[in-house]
Amino acid sequence: MTKISESRGRIVKTWKDGLPILWTYVPELPAEESRRAIPWLTVIRWEYDGTANNGMPQVEENQRMLMLEAALGRVERADLCVESYRRVGAGLREFVYYIADRDKFLDALNAQVAGAPRFPIEIKFYKDETWSELRDLINDFSAASAAR
Repeated sequence: MTKISESRGRIVKTWKDGLPILWTYVPELPAEESRRAIPWLTVIRWEYDGTANNGMPQVEENQRMLMLEAALGRVERADLCVESYRRVGAGLREFVYYIADRDKFLDALNAQVAGAPRFPIEIKFYKDETWSELRDLINDFSAASAAR
């Protein structure tokens, strides 16, 4: 998340099969004009073995994940991509962004990770012009918070 979004960000803990999952997100949508300019939901998945660490990555693997997170942070800018949320736990780390252009995003990310060891990630793109993925996440966490 950018420095601005970090100050407004929320961290939520959920559970899956008895394992904790930590979510980080900003609980508000950007202005509609910004959302229209970046319609591609981009999910970067990193699966790992969390069986020995309560579903969380081991220290060495987590360090590599932080390297990827830093590279993604250097790519993030309003005209190219905006972080939606991230999650870690139960053997999966995801970085989720909304982006303007798939090729430009991949070029920018590849430039940031050039020279680094290959990351065991999968990247998928989905057209989500209404930002329904983030909207649903915000609504789900708001409803869960209100129910407590």
